[in-house]
This record gives sequence, C-alpha cells and structure tokens, in this order.
Amino acid sequence: MNEHLMEIAARDIVKGLPNEKREIYQYVVDLEDELASRSETSEEFMALLVKHTPHQQAASHFNMNFGELMKRMREIEQEINAKLDQKLRNVTWIDYTDTIRSMKGSEAINTSYFFFSMNHAYTK
Repeated sequence: MNEHLMEIAARDIVKGLPNEKREIYQYVVDLEDELASRSETSEEFMALLVKHTPHQQAASHFNMNFGELMKRMREIEQEINAKLDQKLRNVTWIDYTDTIRSMKGSEAINTSYFFFSMNHAYTK
C-alpha cells in the first residue's frame, strides 16, 4: 500500500482510540509536527526536539512523569501498529487497468484503474 493510503488508515485508527490514548498521542504528534514544519533538515528537526522536548511537555500537560508518558506512548504506538498491520493484511487491491482498457479502448491508454477496498479490514 502506498504511503498516503497508510497515513489515511493510521489516522482512522487514531480516531478510534479511547479518548485518553488519542489525546496523549495526538498532543505529542502535534508538537512534533509543529517542530518538523519549522525545520528544513532532519538535523534541524532533531535539534528542535532536543531543545523543546515534546514528550516532556506532554508529560507535564497530562500530569505524568516522563517515564510514565514514554511508557504510555510506546503502548499506544504498539496498539496503532498492530491495528495497522491487521488492516494491511485484509486490504483488497486489484489492478483492473487491462480490463478497463479493453472495454474503453484508446481513450483509456494513459490511465490506470485499481479497485481498492478496506471494508473487511476495519479493526476496533
């Protein structure tokens, strides 16, 4: 599956997390995304991470110590990854390009046609 579709699936999984887990995860990710948007290189991003410590900010925000927050983040990320793996195992992706081209003829030469379904891939 391409990166864009994986991102959509991951966002869907995050939306389905219980409120507390979703809030913690999203808080950290939003802080990291904000730092990434201010960075032009990975080195700049890493320097900003060290300087602004998003995980420490999140720990303070949620009244946890740093170790507790890191443990929760690891658990949340493991849950997201497990659910994403499950979705990916159940994805249906069929290339119908040749079939459609044979039906449409020359007007379909420069186009690819795919059927993509995640209907049976939903996990709670």
